[in-house]
Amino acid sequence: MTVVDHRQPSPQDDADRPEVPAAPPAVPRKRRSPLWARLTTTFGAVLLVASAGGLAGGKIMIEQTTSTIAVRDLTGDAKKTVEEGGGSTLEGPIDMLLMGVDKRESWSDDTLHADTIIILHIPATHDQAFLISVPRDTEVKVPAFTPSKYEGGTVKATEAFYWGAQNGAGASGGAQLLAKTLKNMTGISFDGAAIINFGGFKNVIDELGGVDMCVDQQVSSKHLVLVDGKPMYLADAKKAGESGKAVVHKVGCREMEGWEALDYARQRYGLENGDYDRQRHQQQLIKAMATKASEGGILSNPLKINPLIKAAGKAFTLDTGKIEITDFVLGLKNVAANDLVLLRTNNGTFSGNSSGREVFNETSLKMFQAVKKDTLAEFVLDHPDVIANEK
Repeated sequence: MTVVDHRQPSPQDDADRPEVPAAPPAVPRKRRSPLWARLTTTFGAVLLVASAGGLAGGKIMIEQTTSTIAVRDLTGDAKKTVEEGGGSTLEGPIDMLLMGVDKRESWSDDTLHADTIIILHIPATHDQAFLISVPRDTEVKVPAFTPSKYEGGTVKATEAFYWGAQNGAGASGGAQLLAKTLKNMTGISFDGAAIINFGGFKNVIDELGGVDMCVDQQVSSKHLVLVDGKPMYLADAKKAGESGKAVVHKVGCREMEGWEALDYARQRYGLENGDYDRQRHQQQLIKAMATKASEGGILSNPLKINPLIKAAGKAFTLDTGKIEITDFVLGLKNVAANDLVLLRTNNGTFSGNSSGREVFNETSLKMFQAVKKDTLAEFVLDHPDVIANEK
């Protein structure tokens, strides 16, 4: 996976850095689908400007197909200010907070936790994208939050969302409190955010026709069993008096249906590195979906886009700050198509305190500072161990 280095050499760099071979002459690269098209599955705007319709036709198409996506304020006080580079344009680096929740039909917002927390960073050069997973059990200091009547405290990152959603504040409140908590801890402010409902996400994957995933460790599901060959939540099977057959994700690469891909990406118990392996698998799933959407002809086929967007509208809640979704999409349409770079904290292993909660090591804290300063690409080149193994 290539990380683009935009630094200009300096005498100090030359003095401190070991000599490396000169880069080969640049050669023309085949232009792949733009990065925004590969990323839009992540935050719900799975679109492509119709080549025959030009900019005007593309804008109309985007307005029509994004009309079902719920738009809310998910960043609150953690929204990037004008002084920090935020505003009504997409100039400069882009930082998004992605939160995955497991909301079933009978569950209210004030029961939810953020089971998946990912920071998406696109540098000001708009030629790369980085995904950093924040472990759900990370110890965080959560500030007081008036909308949910929360007085503040020290909890796990996953619980910050829960406390923000209480007393009628809902999922938007949960997202705002988690965003504020992460800003206080990392210094990162956000241009926008997305809440992804795992249940709805399954339908998005099915509309894509499944995704290609590689299982690197055999693991048994802690959430589902097969009843008459169909997946059922373990708790629902017990209530129905069904024993079911264990769902076992065996090693190997294959195309997965929505339920299988999501279930595999949610497992952490029984994996060598626990939640870190789960984070990596979730990043892989996002990348697999983006790849399938951009390379399968879906984004250029209106007949395929419409049902996909309809499914996405039920799975996503989106915040693009002061920028309209249409302008947000169009503003990224010319971003070069480098691969997503998947990053990990704490070298991919659990680093806990006396309370059994995760704490970030010095390298991870410096990585977050690199996001804030928009020097992440350079940081990754100097600290290659932060790149997650995709296998």
